[in-house]
Amino acid sequence: MTGPAAPGSSAAFAKSPLTPLALAQFICSFAGSNMNVMINDIGRDLNTTVKGVQSTITLFLLIMAVLMIPCSKLTDRWGRKKCFLAGLTLYGIGALTSAFSPSLAVLILGNSVLEGVGTALLIPPVYILATMAFDDLRSRARAFGLISGLGGVGAAAGPLIGGFIATAITWRAAFVFQAVVVAVIVFLSRRIADPVPPDPTRPFDTAGAVLSAVGMFFVVFGILQAGKNALLMTAFLVVGVGFLIWFFLHIRARERAGKEPLLTTRLFRNRTSDLGLVTQNMQWLVLMGTSFVVAVFLQKVRGYNAVQTGVVFTAATAGILVSSLAAERLTKKHAQKNLISAGFAMTVAGIVVLLALVEASSRVVAFVPGLLLIGLGVGVMLTPSVNVVQSSFPEEQQGEISGLSRSVSNLGSSFGTAIAGTILISGLAEGNRSYALAMIALAIFALVGLAAAIRLPADPGDADPR
Repeated sequence: MTGPAAPGSSAAFAKSPLTPLALAQFICSFAGSNMNVMINDIGRDLNTTVKGVQSTITLFLLIMAVLMIPCSKLTDRWGRKKCFLAGLTLYGIGALTSAFSPSLAVLILGNSVLEGVGTALLIPPVYILATMAFDDLRSRARAFGLISGLGGVGAAAGPLIGGFIATAITWRAAFVFQAVVVAVIVFLSRRIADPVPPDPTRPFDTAGAVLSAVGMFFVVFGILQAGKNALLMTAFLVVGVGFLIWFFLHIRARERAGKEPLLTTRLFRNRTSDLGLVTQNMQWLVLMGTSFVVAVFLQKVRGYNAVQTGVVFTAATAGILVSSLAAERLTKKHAQKNLISAGFAMTVAGIVVLLALVEASSRVVAFVPGLLLIGLGVGVMLTPSVNVVQSSFPEEQQGEISGLSRSVSNLGSSFGTAIAGTILISGLAEGNRSYALAMIALAIFALVGLAAAIRLPADPGDADPR
């Protein structure tokens, strides 16, 4: 990517091709939430259930998470632009496969597998290229504000755009829309230049990649068994944790032997980064969990169609868009710690409002204040949480931390859909009660994020590695 003319200058942003990077984050986040409003349509067309669609969405998010770290390491070997374009190509093929899928199995192949792997390849370069292009906090905040903001808008607008497309045409057209956007991104990416040449001799920790992927997969898959088979859930969780412990021991052994591990343990010795990663995980968990829970509740309990459900999320989309666009101005006036804390506080307030008004009114307007608050809260903290983590490490470690950061965020997304979604679906016949339990669970996770945010140093420069 072309370097900045001067740190933080307008010329830097004019020369830097942030548009394709931001659009890439938008379409990947869109893919994670747009199917929420198509549950009834997909179920009828492919003869499947809410659980089947939930599993497809969660598997998409999970594959992104488990492959994000290995794919971030491949950017050093293959080059950032090459990985970006390869990921876009694979994503586009997956979107078209999903559009013409005759069964749930083919939909899983296209949406969960191909789009998931494609996203894992293309997202790390987005943040690596943006970080390398801007080397000061303010200009980097503006870049992350655009990228993360469009990511948040994509997640929040997914139900709205997907709902309109599914109702006006068919749910399959939503995947054609994704393929078209990907084609536009590929065209715009011709301006991108890799700032660092690829190093084909860079070692790759294959064993570490397998251990981390298997461990995370079993943990999330175990969560999906909650409410269905407690013994199987426990078994999967134990196996998953076992593989993750094995992964940690493996990378530590490689470090001690002087070999390059998949992920250096030094990344976890930076207090600011560790806390920032927790906030990233929690904010995406809450956002994607809320999107799934509210969408399923409106369709299955209130009887809304795809477009009616999508319109409800306009409030969240507007909230994220407004607060994200103000990211640069807010960063100049407030410490990043305060922005993240305020974001979680607004998000908790939004969940409380959603819980209070669902009992008070059956009208669609009852969901607007709560979703607006959640949107504003998430939008406020998206940029600073990414900036805190990425800025905690030097340029030579951007590949590693970018992969870890995106993996943690996508794990949050998959946890949100898996945990809150499972709570809702397991008691769907109970209507408001299961909805309330799912939202209370999301509020607790938001409070965990708030606690982590409060512990962040006021100045990222205060982050002393442990």
